[in-house]
Amino acid sequence: MSAPFFLRAREPVAGLVRTAAGRAPLPSLGRLRTAVCALFALDGFVFGSWAARVPGVSAQVGADHSTLGLALLCLSLGALAVMALTGALAARLGAGLVASLAAVALCVGAVLPGLATSVPQLCAALLAFGAVTGMVNVAANSVGVQVEGRARRPLLSGMHAAFSFGGLGGALAGGLAAAHLDVLPHFVVVAGLGLLVTAWVVPVLVGADGDPAVAREPVVRRAASSAARPTAALVVLGAIAGATAYGEGALTDWGALHLREDLGASSLLGAAGYAGFALTMACGRLAGGQLVTRFGERRLLVGGSLLAAVGALLVVVPSSVPVALAGFGLVGLGLANVFPLAIARAGALGGASGIALATTVGYTGLLGGPPAIGFLASTAGLPVALSTVALLAVVAAVLTMTLDGARVRMPAVPSLPVLDLASIHRAAGDLRVLAVV
Repeated sequence: MSAPFFLRAREPVAGLVRTAAGRAPLPSLGRLRTAVCALFALDGFVFGSWAARVPGVSAQVGADHSTLGLALLCLSLGALAVMALTGALAARLGAGLVASLAAVALCVGAVLPGLATSVPQLCAALLAFGAVTGMVNVAANSVGVQVEGRARRPLLSGMHAAFSFGGLGGALAGGLAAAHLDVLPHFVVVAGLGLLVTAWVVPVLVGADGDPAVAREPVVRRAASSAARPTAALVVLGAIAGATAYGEGALTDWGALHLREDLGASSLLGAAGYAGFALTMACGRLAGGQLVTRFGERRLLVGGSLLAAVGALLVVVPSSVPVALAGFGLVGLGLANVFPLAIARAGALGGASGIALATTVGYTGLLGGPPAIGFLASTAGLPVALSTVALLAVVAAVLTMTLDGARVRMPAVPSLPVLDLASIHRAAGDLRVLAVV
């Protein structure tokens, strides 16, 4: 079966890109790692800025919990719709080039929610914003895996820490901006700062595509060679990533609203909830390598999930803002290494298809959680809806205990997988199986 038309049409372009990148000096590992961390931080900063201004955007368009949940569902659908295309383009054109284009699109897309004045306009804006967010997530993880391959040691948790620190900065800046700026001027400033960061990272990311060690096999060949992958274990790892990412998405989009509406917190304290969550998550990810060495992957995954469950209960059960803020911090600390460890193990077990499955299902939880919270909150209340974060964290702990407890070591010859179209389709099928179960 021949490759899809849109892939064949871009093959000459891919050749030109690889030729141009090959003429430039290959960026050093340290510089490339810094550029990828900057890309993750940019993604987190934009997402944190959005999280802090969700109450303002909701008031601007006159959305209640149910309609806001519908709008957030559009964000999720936009992200999931482009993941397959992003993986396929990364395989053909290079993950660095696709990540660069996605970063520019993210900065432009960050402004769109601020332009909305009605719920339909917000749905359209979040559909586009979600699409560029999905592009960045897939591309950043693809380049991050390449960095791990060159370094021959686990680095993905540290790069995800940059996302958390970016989210922390975005949330704090958003909380301060809420007292002085309307939503649209704030998002314009965020976009301008993001474009400055993008201008630095683009040459480094594109230059990394000239690495001859980065293999880009045809999609059909990779699809055929992945038939013997340990699919059951990969599905479980994807479910673990998705169950914990659900909590991250829920607290990102609904945490500030819960603190303000249910606990009477100010705009600044409302933003402090996500900021504390992002800070403890970043610190936990920075220490991820040492924690894995000391406790092992299985204990860290189970213990972190259960700690997140306790923190989620502290967020919704008490009527005290300080206790709820402490709960945000515990959730961030508990979930810090669950997602990157699940992705890393999936990559070690299944290569490109493993990365594709875990990332797709994981980001389904991250992006699908907020609309689910919105629909449940419209009938049962926001505190009850947010309590599902604790439930799914416990589910992640139980799923982890079904896996082999042995640690997965880095391969002697590192593989440098990228997400591909066939793997995304298989991941979608596995996700439907999980939904039935």
